[in-house]
Amino acid sequence: MVIGNGAREHALVWKISQSPKVDKIFTAPGNAGTAQISENLTISPTDLEGLAKAAKTNRINLVIVGPEVPLSLGIADYFKRLGIPIFGPSKRAAQLETSKTFAKELMEKYKLPCAKGRTFSSYPEARKYVQSQQFPIVIKADGLAGGKGSIMAESWQEATRALSDIMEAKIFGSAGDSVIIEEYLKGLEVSLIAFTDGKTIVPMMPSCDYKRARDKDTGPNTGGMGGYSPPSFFPSQLVEKSVSTILMPTIKALSNQGITYKGILYAGLIIANGKPKILEFNARFGDPETQITLPLLRTDLIDILLAIIQDDLDHIDVEWYNSASVGVVMTSGGYPQKYKSGLPIEGLDKVDKDILVFHAGTKSGNSGKTYTNGGRVLTVAGTGDNLTEARAKVYRNISRISFQDHHYRRDIALREIK
Repeated sequence: MVIGNGAREHALVWKISQSPKVDKIFTAPGNAGTAQISENLTISPTDLEGLAKAAKTNRINLVIVGPEVPLSLGIADYFKRLGIPIFGPSKRAAQLETSKTFAKELMEKYKLPCAKGRTFSSYPEARKYVQSQQFPIVIKADGLAGGKGSIMAESWQEATRALSDIMEAKIFGSAGDSVIIEEYLKGLEVSLIAFTDGKTIVPMMPSCDYKRARDKDTGPNTGGMGGYSPPSFFPSQLVEKSVSTILMPTIKALSNQGITYKGILYAGLIIANGKPKILEFNARFGDPETQITLPLLRTDLIDILLAIIQDDLDHIDVEWYNSASVGVVMTSGGYPQKYKSGLPIEGLDKVDKDILVFHAGTKSGNSGKTYTNGGRVLTVAGTGDNLTEARAKVYRNISRISFQDHHYRRDIALREIK
C-alpha cells in the first residue's frame, strides 16, 4: 500500500508494479493515474487508524509512505506497534524535515556544513535582527509548509513582509510559530536523495528541481515545477564527498541522539566554490525528483525497501541506467495561488509510448474522462541517452496535453543544454 495522492506516489506505484514480487497494490487515496495500475482507497493520508485498518483488512505486506505529514504524525511508529511492515522514518527521525529548528541545532552541534542562522519565536525580535543583516537573507518557517516555506528576501521591506506573513498572518499556520533566519548561500542547488537503513547509505542519482512558478526562476515558490537528472555540475566525486561529509555524519549524529534513521534521507544541497553545503533536509521521496529518478533505477525497488526494513541494505547492489531524465510539471492556471478544478484534460492518449505521464491533481470522471483536481496536475517525464534528447522528447509530448489555463515552465533543464 502506497500512501499519498501525488505524482510522486503514482511514480512509486508505477515502479513497484514492475516487481515480480508484487501481486497487488493499493493506493490511499491515490488519483486517476494510480487507479489504472492499483486499487485506490478513499482514506486520507492523515487517517492513521483508517490506514492501519485497511492494511490489516487487505493483508498488506509492505506500506510505503509518500508525503511528509503522515510521518510527522508518527505513522511509522504506530504501524510498527501494530506489527505492520512500513517504509518510512520514525516521528523523531522525521524531525529533520518537520522542524527546521531541530535540523539546524543538529547541524550546528555536529558541525555539518550549512548556512549560518538563528531561530526566533518572537516577531519583534526577528524583525529587529534582520535590520542588522546583509541582504539577501533567507527566512524559513520552522514547520511543514508544502515546500513553500523558504523565502529569499532581497531587502529590509521584503524581509519584514515575509516575517509578518509567516509569524503574524500565519500563512503557513502553526508551521510559522517560529522562523529560521539564515545567510544567503550563492551557488547551484542539487537534490541528493539516498536510501538508508541507519548504517549503510546508498545515494540515488542526483537531480535538480525548479521551485519558482515561472521561467527564469521568477514568480512565487511552488512545490516543484519539474527537474532533471543527472546534473553535470555534480559528478560522482561530489556525490561521494557529500555522502562522506554530510549524509553519513547526519546518520551518525542522529544515532548519537538515540535516533535510528531508516528510510529516505533527502539532502537539499548547494554547491558553492566546489563544496557542498546543506540547505535543508527532507525525510521522504522528493517530488518532482521521484518522477525523474525512478525511471533511471534498474534494481527492483521492492528489494531495496525490504533490505532497508531488514537492516540489510549493504547486501543490495543498487544499479542505475546510464541515461538522463527530464520531468516537467503541468499546473492549473493561477497555481500556487487560486485556481480552478474539475477541468477536463485532453490529449493523454496522444503521447508517445516511451513518455511517462505521472498524475497528481487528477480524478476520474464519467466515460473514462480525466479531470483536474489540484494545483500540480501532471508530471510529464522522459528519458534519453542525454539531457538534450530527454528534454526534446518531453517538450514535444507535453504540448499534446491540454486543459483550460494550463501552465508549465519551458526552461526545465535548459541550462544543461550547450
